[in-house]
Amino acid sequence: MGDDCCNPESMGRVKALLETQLPGTFIYSVRVGDTTDSDHKAGFFGKINDQVDAVCEELSNIPELMNGFNAIGFSQGGLLLRTYVERCNRPAIHRLITFGSPHGGVSDIPNCMNPRDFTCRLMRSMVKSGVYSNYIQNRIIQAQYYRDKGYLEKNQFLPVINNELDEKNRTYKDNIKSLDKLILIRFSEDVMIKPGFTAWFWIDNDQGELVPLQNQSLYQNDWLGLKSLDNQGRLEFLVCPGQHMQISDEYLKDKVIQPYLIEHVKKQMIKQD
Repeated sequence: MGDDCCNPESMGRVKALLETQLPGTFIYSVRVGDTTDSDHKAGFFGKINDQVDAVCEELSNIPELMNGFNAIGFSQGGLLLRTYVERCNRPAIHRLITFGSPHGGVSDIPNCMNPRDFTCRLMRSMVKSGVYSNYIQNRIIQAQYYRDKGYLEKNQFLPVINNELDEKNRTYKDNIKSLDKLILIRFSEDVMIKPGFTAWFWIDNDQGELVPLQNQSLYQNDWLGLKSLDNQGRLEFLVCPGQHMQISDEYLKDKVIQPYLIEHVKKQMIKQD
């Protein structure tokens, strides 16, 4: 939200760091839209399902990804990558790592990272007309993971992808369970999204109290396969110090790349040998 695939101060920096730390590894940055500007706008306007469909088609045509890949999703990008896993997952994601992603939904529309971002301010003004109206639900990305007491009946995206409706989608659960690891990272001082613990699937209940994932029916009844992953040691919860999307190179190298990517590559090489 408010960023683009190739910003040298953010996603471009991460790509360069990965290339340095993982020499010889194919690194690909997903872009939604034909230009950097359209990629920026796609973070606010559109339908998540349509964007994920486009990414499914895009990634299926990249030869280097044919045998699957590891993925890192930042903020709402992590939610979109999880949706990719559930809805298509061809080629398959092995390890999914998400930073500050609104997996459990948000109890308020996220703030703008850049107060001067007109696109973000336009999004927030439009949402005020009714977050659950058909018009907004079909046009505003942030509205599609908004959660309050009308959420199950009126939100057109998140209850479906979280398998919270009466009719469960077995494929969603099976695809999540197929992950080698799911690593959920929240920011210790996150005030951009509310609650910040949504990155761990925690939710705000009707009384404004935080409900941990393990206390929810989503986990206890294993609607999405998260309990299965957890029981097998394949679901991990980490904390990144600082505010939303303030990730140091040191944290990426020491807490993410080394333990989850470099070590995974080494194991794959050992298996091949």
